[in-house]
Amino acid sequence: MEVFRISMAEHAGGLFASGSPNRWNKRGQFVIYAGSSRALSTLELIVHQAYIIPTAKYKVMVISIPEDKRFIREIRLNELPRDWRTMAAYPFLQEIGSAWYESRKTLMLKVPSVIIPNESNYIINTRHPDFQQKVHLEKTENFFWDKRLF
Repeated sequence: MEVFRISMAEHAGGLFASGSPNRWNKRGQFVIYAGSSRALSTLELIVHQAYIIPTAKYKVMVISIPEDKRFIREIRLNELPRDWRTMAAYPFLQEIGSAWYESRKTLMLKVPSVIIPNESNYIINTRHPDFQQKVHLEKTENFFWDKRLF
């Protein structure tokens, strides 16, 4: 199965995680966020960046992950509190993600997108024992911003 991550070209050469905190992880937890489609990944990048430089070079990272359910834990909408899409829910969601990360039971956490809840994002645990063998950067593609987005 393929998932997608869009980043500036200089950061698209490999599968690296910064350890920065985000919605589903705490500081020091090395995860890679990826979207189920190029379109969702574009929207995720737009809402998470303080600014986008349309003239900068971006790349789409096409990441191969196992489709086998034993590698994926899925969080469904009905498992989340009503306010899960708000900033106030970050601590609660970080606890869920942190417990998943620390357990290392599955390689990936499949979560609903805040932007489009019926679509999914994948959080990949780079510290999971299967990461090196099961997750691969298949290719990078040039990415072009449509000026109508700005």
